[in-house]
Amino acid sequence: MKILIMGAGKMGSFFIDLLSFEHEVAVFEKDPKRMRFTYNCLRFQDLEEVREFKPELVINAVTVKYTIPAFKEIIPYLPKDCIITDISSVKTGLKEFYESTGMHYASSHPMFGPTFANLNQLSEENAIIINEGDFIGRLFFKDLYQKLGLNIYEYSFEEHDKTVAYSLSIPFVSTFVFAAVMKHQDAPGTTFKRHMKIAKGVLNEDDYLLQEILFNPYTHDQVSQIRTELKELLEIIDKKDATGMKNYLMKIRNNVKRDIMIEKG
Repeated sequence: MKILIMGAGKMGSFFIDLLSFEHEVAVFEKDPKRMRFTYNCLRFQDLEEVREFKPELVINAVTVKYTIPAFKEIIPYLPKDCIITDISSVKTGLKEFYESTGMHYASSHPMFGPTFANLNQLSEENAIIINEGDFIGRLFFKDLYQKLGLNIYEYSFEEHDKTVAYSLSIPFVSTFVFAAVMKHQDAPGTTFKRHMKIAKGVLNEDDYLLQEILFNPYTHDQVSQIRTELKELLEIIDKKDATGMKNYLMKIRNNVKRDIMIEKG
């Protein structure tokens, strides 16, 4: 299959490397420096090159802020039967956009990134495939993710946004709070160092991505739960309520234990 990757950033480069040995792959990237380490693919900077390439499938891997603008720019140069796809972690407005184009489309979200994931061992990582759009496009991602050993889930665009609001906004906000109150430690403990590593990774993400995840319409209720739990915990601390603390720790341990049991099936 002739596949065009839009963007040679971290995930774009990952997909180039992943696909280039089984497909004819090209990358379209405006910044030539980003293409320095791309391998076994055609490198395009001119949209006319895209027209001549005639891709059968396009994977939009540009920064989330530019996902739709990038599609608008490149679609006039694509064959009418080309399948356009994205791997964006924020799907806001994408369904409406796709349907307005009249083109075949598919959407997925690898629930991992180069910041934390071991890209050579992904069996513990997840991926979401949107169950709307072109069947062949969905099948492409399903086959690809199965080869990687990913755990695959199929959601609608709306279900995806609800899942992201929970799985990303809560850890992101928790990290923001940690980073906001932390002070330099000359001799940090293991837990502090682990939190610091997570904070550095999260804060290395694109500002617009962080903003859009937190501006997800489903995020508010999730973040409100953090405020509720902090209020309860602060009351226990202020009262030095040993019984209350024991019950609180029991509650959260059961929460974690239940999640582990669900993961094990």
